[in-house]
Amino acid sequence: MPRIFSALATFVLMASFAAPQAFARDLENTLYLDLKDGRVVIEMLPDVAPKHVTRIKTLTREGFYDGIVFHRVIKDFMAQTGDPTGTGRGGSDYPDVRAEFSGEPFSRGAVGAARSQHPDSANSQFFICLEDSNFLDRNYTVWGRVVEGMEFVDNIKLGEPPVDPDQIVRLQVAADAAQ
Repeated sequence: MPRIFSALATFVLMASFAAPQAFARDLENTLYLDLKDGRVVIEMLPDVAPKHVTRIKTLTREGFYDGIVFHRVIKDFMAQTGDPTGTGRGGSDYPDVRAEFSGEPFSRGAVGAARSQHPDSANSQFFICLEDSNFLDRNYTVWGRVVEGMEFVDNIKLGEPPVDPDQIVRLQVAADAAQ
């Protein structure tokens, strides 16, 4: 009998150290962001920012983000994309999305809605925090978190705009991706 308990304890201990990707994700609320160096996995937060998540999924499913450049990448701050003009002034043809501020922190890997000075001006642009940026908390909408591949985000070329900007190779809702 002690061997059974020992084997069970070993199994439980090993399971507790399993890699995060071993656990099932909500594929409808997961994005695959393919960059030149590899895949970034973003967990979307529909309970925190439902309107922003809906907009991102709509645009993603339309192929809107494929090929769009990172037009503003600031060292130790963030990498911004989602403007089809590449200037930082463009957006989609959809109306702007009202702010969904929350207590969700802008820590490293947080994905937020870019906007103008007006809080309700988010449209298609978003940014990924390269470092903790808590001064943005409750002033911008967090709608996702990078859960894998942050090292690929770290490799995005810096600049405002970068001389030879990196681009989104492909953005997919995981539920739609061919495995």
